Amino acid sequence: MNATARYCLGLGDDALVLAHRLGEWLSRAPQIEEDMALGNIGLDLLGQARTLLTHAGELSGGRSEDDLAYLRDEREFRCVHLVQLPRGDFGDTVARQLVFSTYQLALYSRLVESTDPVISALASKAVKEVTYHRDHAVQWTLRLGDGTAESHRRMQASLDAVWPYADELFTDDDVSVAVAADGVGVLPSSLRGECEQVWADVLTRATLELPEPRSHARGGRDGRHSEHLGYLLAEMQHIARSHPGATW
Repeated sequence: MNATARYCLGLGDDALVLAHRLGEWLSRAPQIEEDMALGNIGLDLLGQARTLLTHAGELSGGRSEDDLAYLRDEREFRCVHLVQLPRGDFGDTVARQLVFSTYQLALYSRLVESTDPVISALASKAVKEVTYHRDHAVQWTLRLGDGTAESHRRMQASLDAVWPYADELFTDDDVSVAVAADGVGVLPSSLRGECEQVWADVLTRATLELPEPRSHARGGRDGRHSEHLGYLLAEMQHIARSHPGATW
């Protein structure tokens, strides 16, 4: 699998796994509007995943998006640990969405200029989607952080729990170096400053503290995952693996 295919696989796996996590909120969100909002964000991510996995398959022997989503084992996935984290409470989801959507917006804003026409077209569409995703997370962070004493405490706890997983988003590896050199992708490390500036501004407005850097997760892009991904894949892949070749 060449570098572009591996790059698309990593970004596609991030979107696919997080879409599944957000889908777990359907009928469980604190408001009916949030059922719809989180469901729609998940559908946007799923659309991104479909395009990226299809492109990865076309570049590496013709495996379909369904093959890549449902017939790979855990060690073959290339998603970061952040998206694998269990659903948790609503504050945990808001914190994760703040981190991830800020990163995605910075990423896709750069990928609009990708020399790969599929990635460039995807990024042009995704920028509009992810702008909403980030705004949604920002508004909830402000609402919870600058709300009651209890909502403030719980939102700060959620940020503290999520923060050790943020650093992996900005870790350069051989794949990202190769695609950046070809103009296909961008170095994750080049996005850090922009994201940190956004987070600092939002958390200041929300009267929340920027968590201190701590030990962080590594290895997701190389197939080294937390125990959480295995359980998620068992649920997500069950029907497809139980009925191989079935169509609907």
